[in-house]
Amino acid sequence: MRQHPIIIAGGGIGGLAAAIALARKGFQVTVLERASRYQEIGAGIQLGPNAFHAFDRLELGDAARSIAVFIDQLRLMDAISAEEITNIDLTSYFRRRFGNPYAVVHRGDLHGIFVRACEEHPNVTLRTDCDVVGFEQSGARATALLKSGERVTGCLLIGADGLRSRIRQQMVADGAPRIAGHTTYRSVIPTEQMPEDLRWNAATLWAGAKCHLVHYPLSGWKVFNLAITCHNDPVEAFAARPVTHEEVLEGFRDVHPRAKAIIHHGRDWKAWVTCDRDPTDRWIDGRIVLLGDAAHPMLQYFAQGACMALEDAVCLAEELDGTEGDVAHALERYRNARLLRTARVQLQARELGDHVYHPAGVHALLRNQLIRDTSLERFCENLAWLYQDPFSARPSDVGRKTAQA
Repeated sequence: MRQHPIIIAGGGIGGLAAAIALARKGFQVTVLERASRYQEIGAGIQLGPNAFHAFDRLELGDAARSIAVFIDQLRLMDAISAEEITNIDLTSYFRRRFGNPYAVVHRGDLHGIFVRACEEHPNVTLRTDCDVVGFEQSGARATALLKSGERVTGCLLIGADGLRSRIRQQMVADGAPRIAGHTTYRSVIPTEQMPEDLRWNAATLWAGAKCHLVHYPLSGWKVFNLAITCHNDPVEAFAARPVTHEEVLEGFRDVHPRAKAIIHHGRDWKAWVTCDRDPTDRWIDGRIVLLGDAAHPMLQYFAQGACMALEDAVCLAEELDGTEGDVAHALERYRNARLLRTARVQLQARELGDHVYHPAGVHALLRNQLIRDTSLERFCENLAWLYQDPFSARPSDVGRKTAQA
């Protein structure tokens, strides 16, 4: 495999993370990006400790930390009463418990780290204007079919082409993504325009009736990221659509003036209809394999989309590196290692939307009480399955080391 390139369809965070992970294992990699240049749309990403476990495996931990804002708290506010429900300390105990911090970064800054790492690595070739529309395979060869008519062949094709993956569609044929019924509006606010009493070093969630607001500082505290979501049952999926301020306000008429004041500072709003898919175990077809949102697209409520793609990249590279050319076995090990973990995040993200972000009435009162009763230690224990290092002492690693010994 190291004599023939691995082809990756998609140059987002997941695809580039896979490229650098594989390149550092000695594989030749060609990344095919549909757009005319490598860039990311959107602003903020929240990164749990598990993301930093992956960054360290990718040898990009220092670079990721250099652009991150390490937040001190998760704050949950009642968007109707403006009362604080709880705040979770993410400093000393949390960081000791999981060995890494919780942070937020600008999506473009993070993507740029991966672009530069790939550009500097001799094993990676980055191509643009390569719209992958399908695949073919024969024996030990996999071919990406481009809209232009070009065919790009390698020893393996990784579909990292996102929510509407063409690779997944040919492999799984599960139709259009599931529309979740929510619309998210995004803006970036200069820090000096953010209400001074809300300039918290926190990832803050204002939870309301069928709506919520999230904000946190970005880019060395130069701006605040603002992502607000309402349950308005859209029937058509769209992404990054410019919308008016009045359209944004429509879903937040009932929130407290203190929360609504944040919205009034937003400018140049863009809207996304939130979508995901049901979990599937069909990640592999011969020499074709899925990764990131192409394999397990999820709603944003667990803040784990990018984190899961980073973990996928590390896991896939380690399995391919450790099986002495038995590609089928390596791909099965990768899927088996990732399948239930990512499915759990997909399904629990839906539950968080229903039971934490958007409940009303007595449902919301129950949420408030249950969350207030949760200690920091209990919070960490509840999330240990997610935030602890998934790569430490894996059975595959132990078996491999024993065999080598």
